[in-house]
Amino acid sequence: MNIKGMFLDHKKNTAGAKTVELPLPKQVRIAMQQCAGAACDVLVKPGDQVLVGQKIGDSDKYMSVPVHSSVSGKVTGISELLQVGGRTCKCVDIETDGTQTLLEGIKPPVITDAESFCRAVRESGCCGLGGAGFPTHVKLGFDREKYNVDTLIINAAECEPYLTGDHRTMLEDTDSIFDAIAAIKKYLGIKNVHIGIEKNKPDAIDVMRGNAAKYDSTVRITALETKYPQGAEKVIVYNLTGKIIREGQIPADVGVVVLNVSTCAFIGKYLRTGMPLVSRRLTVSGDAVGNPCNVNVPVGTCFEDVLWYADCDPEKIGKVISGGPMMGTDLFDLQDPVCKTCSGILAMRQGGDRPGERVQTACIRCGRCIRVCPVGLMPTVLEKAFDKKDRKTLSKMKVSLCMNCGSCSYVCPAKRDLAEKNQLAKALLRTM
Repeated sequence: MNIKGMFLDHKKNTAGAKTVELPLPKQVRIAMQQCAGAACDVLVKPGDQVLVGQKIGDSDKYMSVPVHSSVSGKVTGISELLQVGGRTCKCVDIETDGTQTLLEGIKPPVITDAESFCRAVRESGCCGLGGAGFPTHVKLGFDREKYNVDTLIINAAECEPYLTGDHRTMLEDTDSIFDAIAAIKKYLGIKNVHIGIEKNKPDAIDVMRGNAAKYDSTVRITALETKYPQGAEKVIVYNLTGKIIREGQIPADVGVVVLNVSTCAFIGKYLRTGMPLVSRRLTVSGDAVGNPCNVNVPVGTCFEDVLWYADCDPEKIGKVISGGPMMGTDLFDLQDPVCKTCSGILAMRQGGDRPGERVQTACIRCGRCIRVCPVGLMPTVLEKAFDKKDRKTLSKMKVSLCMNCGSCSYVCPAKRDLAEKNQLAKALLRTM
């Protein structure tokens, strides 16, 4: 089977930029909804003093991860944050005190088996750092009686244009990646490990292969074709193992667990230090940014502070995107906070790399969207079915397989919102 896709101008301008630390902001807003699961309940109140690494939000729901303070300082309020999709969640607003005092008692977790390993991963606040934000302890805590999982895939493709955070992770946090791999193999009984890296990162491929030879010669490093969306879960699983994740299945159904390489690196650091997930490496780029960079940012920092650090002139901005240009989301308020799942901030000039205005015209039946869809869908048919609220056709044409890569909208000469319609169609089917 040939996986379709697109060859893009990847614009990896920051691939050689070593990660720098963002100066401590004066205040942060830490959202209680930072993963693809339940929002956390607030555990602090205005006036409380908090420390770095202190748990400030948690939930008793299985599909949730706790939230920790990224700074030391004083809680000044509990606010509301309007999120993508129209949902709101609570935010803990903290005024930093400049000392970055660590919570006493932070230390490496004690792990003896699979259960304690998954429990530690949950307590770390870890969720998928590739963008989806799925709770990592849920992914690693698969039912061992139901699923015969023997393969770990580390997704290091980073196929989105501009983004280079995963690239820098492989160069700067290599030891942590292999520490996590060793722990996962030990406690979860996984035998096979594949790391997939696009060929446009030759230095990362060399470093990872060298460390595999040093740490674990059974780890297989594969140089993948530089083709979008190489990093999509179904695509990378097939290209590395030949296994097909069918409609309604998860990777565990075919014996696989998939982790983003930055998620893996964080787990390795946490096992060594006990420091929960309180900061995020992200790429700041785009044609409105004067100093494109990779920067380590405390969770809860507002986007405006990060853009200011990267010498971005607000007068030149036409659009700001959280994430990559293909699957990222447009930002409408630069005071919104950076969350755990944010992989980059792209600031574009009006009329630049990603214009702010899309003028739609009628579909000309060119078939480009069908030719690039990596899972073989027919976006034009799905668009019509959604407009008619035709659930039967949407189900028959397998809209649930859409991975929201955005390829169909990207190639459409009529500028149709095909990818957006697919996501709305999937939501419509869930109401059946």
